[in-house]
Amino acid sequence: MTAELVRGQNHTLPQTRLEIRVSAGSPVVAGATLGDEQGTVRGIEWIAHPGSPRLPGLEVSQQAAAGHRLAVDLDALPDAVHRVTVLLALPVGAGGPVRFGAVAAPFVAVTGLDGTEIATFTLTGLDSETAVSALELYRRQGAWKVRAVGQGYAAGLAEMLADQGVAEAAELAGSIQEAVARGMARSVAPPPPRTPDGDRARHATGPSASPAPRPAAEPSSGAPRPAAEPSPAVRPAAEPSADPAAAGVPASGATGAAAAGGPISYAHPRRRSTAPPPPPAAPQAPPGQAAPPVAGDATGWSMDERLYNQIWGMFEDLARATAAYRSAVDFADSRMEQELDRTLSDPRNRIGGAGDRAREAALAKRDELTGRAREALDRDLAQLVAEAAVVEPALPAAYAGWGNPVWHGYRVPMEIPMALRIGDLHLPERTDLRIPLLVRLPLERGIWVDSGRTSSGAAALADTDSLRRLAMESAVGHAARMLAVYPAGEFSVHVIDPAGSASGALAPLVGAGVLAGPPAAGPGGVASVLAHLTRRVDLVQMAVRAGAADSLPPDLDTGEHLLIVNDFPHGFDDRAVTQLRYLADEGPAVGVHLLMVADREDAGAYGPVLDPLWRSLLRITPVADDHLADPWVGHAWTYEPLSLPPGSRVLEQVLAAVAAARRTGGR
Repeated sequence: MTAELVRGQNHTLPQTRLEIRVSAGSPVVAGATLGDEQGTVRGIEWIAHPGSPRLPGLEVSQQAAAGHRLAVDLDALPDAVHRVTVLLALPVGAGGPVRFGAVAAPFVAVTGLDGTEIATFTLTGLDSETAVSALELYRRQGAWKVRAVGQGYAAGLAEMLADQGVAEAAELAGSIQEAVARGMARSVAPPPPRTPDGDRARHATGPSASPAPRPAAEPSSGAPRPAAEPSPAVRPAAEPSADPAAAGVPASGATGAAAAGGPISYAHPRRRSTAPPPPPAAPQAPPGQAAPPVAGDATGWSMDERLYNQIWGMFEDLARATAAYRSAVDFADSRMEQELDRTLSDPRNRIGGAGDRAREAALAKRDELTGRAREALDRDLAQLVAEAAVVEPALPAAYAGWGNPVWHGYRVPMEIPMALRIGDLHLPERTDLRIPLLVRLPLERGIWVDSGRTSSGAAALADTDSLRRLAMESAVGHAARMLAVYPAGEFSVHVIDPAGSASGALAPLVGAGVLAGPPAAGPGGVASVLAHLTRRVDLVQMAVRAGAADSLPPDLDTGEHLLIVNDFPHGFDDRAVTQLRYLADEGPAVGVHLLMVADREDAGAYGPVLDPLWRSLLRITPVADDHLADPWVGHAWTYEPLSLPPGSRVLEQVLAAVAAARRTGGR
């Protein structure tokens, strides 16, 4: 039976291999400290946090999230450790809540490896605190127990660490928050959670319009998946409208809420149900066999929404299955080392056959444990591979790769899709199992195609000029896909190419006549385009804040805008850099989005001034690179950019259809 603890209450732990699961209403930082018999933390090497997530017997998440799973093996802790304290803190500078009193009470559960709850604790009564000691596991007379703590700290992580005897607590707290900020910048963002009425709600941080509701990610295949928790990867921002007459302008009744930063309802006015319908019934499997996978096996209002949810569910399933396997392997290695240390600590076992027999026994046990873990992983992977095989052919154009036959029957859509595929992700445990990387539309953050040299093998094989060319070709491909999935006339693409070095890569866009104007070159061209888009952002923001949407100039294009910037910071003076940062921060909320092609080293002269710019953008690469993280576990995933099949003319055909639809007004 689960023990529901209150502050100060304790409960005996029946096992030593545990998970500590945290659920919060907003992204939080989770960490843990190790303490001696007096509860003192002896140094930073006794603290597990996102910047240093692994200690012997303990592993925490590498980034802020609304849900965490901390792995604990009490038998693998150092002998001097008598206490493990679980810490929660709000991330600094993430645009989210600034005190725990403004979010739902965090919930912490101590579970077995199979998910069976042993003890739970809801941290109620928090107000101005920004950090809290949630619970502690402690050793008393050889037995381990859990105690609910719930001690909050208004001064944050630094005060909490100092209270545990950590020297230079303020510096350590700063480095932890810096690691969290880096993790948030590289994390892929899942969909927002579903509100009680079954639709999406967001907290506006700027002017917004009213797009269609967005679906939630779902965690497991084969059954309706519940709503996912919000990701820390992006600061919540209001979304521009899909309606060309209203984009960037608040929907009726939403102006006051947006201006006050309160919740905005995006409920569809014609929807009467309180939740989306469940997926269609799956085919019945013969007795003793698993049911075959089905495309669209997730909740949703439409097939596209169900596929979207299913893809996110596959993404999470793969992340968690791999995490379980890696944790089991780490546990097996740790146990083997402990057994060998105990055996060889006796000098009599270091000579003769006793030591060899102990090594063989420890290795055999390690191999047995890892073999069982691999069998479980292979079963999960086989199920996901089978699911991917039926999902991929069923994807609509916005979710499909260029090689999918759906593009050969392309027609300009009448409405904006929920998301766009910008690449694939995979893990080394099964490199042929590719998960589509979907980003929601309208974009909530800009995209940065890194043209610099990375540590990946693919980048090492390419020279600098090739990487820059591939990066710009990748950006053109992303822009073409965005043009293709928006209704005719509702998406405009601007290009800044200061030195004119991207003329070859831009040829498909220029030749099809789908750009808003010729690519801007030279300092004058850079200044002109930036001034035009900055003016649009300013005017829409002022109109929204004043509740005077009718006062917008008649020549203002209220559709979505994408700015492609090549070879940054070449051709940019200080004023242009400031304007670009402004567009990156404020543009997405009012329909202006950034697609940068740049090598960060080229902007090294600006130093840390541009750090917020880089962090605000989703970084992708023109070649395979393992730099992106999932929002649940924090694995490093290999990103594979989308590529056109050799000899294919599908890109030119799609752009020609977009251009024709523009000329005829979408008819």
